[in-house]
Amino acid sequence: MQVQLATIFFLLISTTVLPPSTTASYAQPPITGYAPAPSPTSDDTDYIRTSCATTRYPETCFTSLYNYSTTVRHDAGRLAMVAIHVALHNATHVAKYVSNMYSNEPNYSGNTRESAAINDCESVFDDAVYQMRKSVKEMRQLGWTGESVRFQLSNVQTWMSAALTNEDTCIDGFEGVADGGVKEDVCGRVVAVMEVTSNALALVNRYADTISN
Repeated sequence: MQVQLATIFFLLISTTVLPPSTTASYAQPPITGYAPAPSPTSDDTDYIRTSCATTRYPETCFTSLYNYSTTVRHDAGRLAMVAIHVALHNATHVAKYVSNMYSNEPNYSGNTRESAAINDCESVFDDAVYQMRKSVKEMRQLGWTGESVRFQLSNVQTWMSAALTNEDTCIDGFEGVADGGVKEDVCGRVVAVMEVTSNALALVNRYADTISN
């Protein structure tokens, strides 16, 4: 019988946003609403590293999630939930960043390839954020039987995959736009978010593989 994740813990993350660089260090978002967690043990962090080894971006995965190791407590479901929250927060930040870029800069209001790419990116990131929010909601209300949990996780897998596709579509929209400047700025931020989204999906897949009847 699966214990509902909603009864295990509820995450309210006030996060520091990932930098627009896939090689920069990742700041650790605090979790609010809980007593301060003890310092992670090597066993706790080893679980995060081992789990992240199954993802496409293992170092990004570890550096963005290791500070949650005492909350995760070797639980694949909790780890997947934390990873989705981290991806959601950062996708939300990029969506707001691109929206502000488009609305606050008169140079982007014309009918240019660059302004069209920014406008399209804003739209697809709004979709990605919506899909991740649905994923968080589904993870909070997982059922009690293996069959129901597998069905709900299949929804999460579908939505997180769609979110990743939408993020990639943003980058595709900049084909034909001159390198540097806005293109480099936006695409760098999007790539960083794509990494944590991809990792979150991989950790959901890993959790789904542990569910039995």
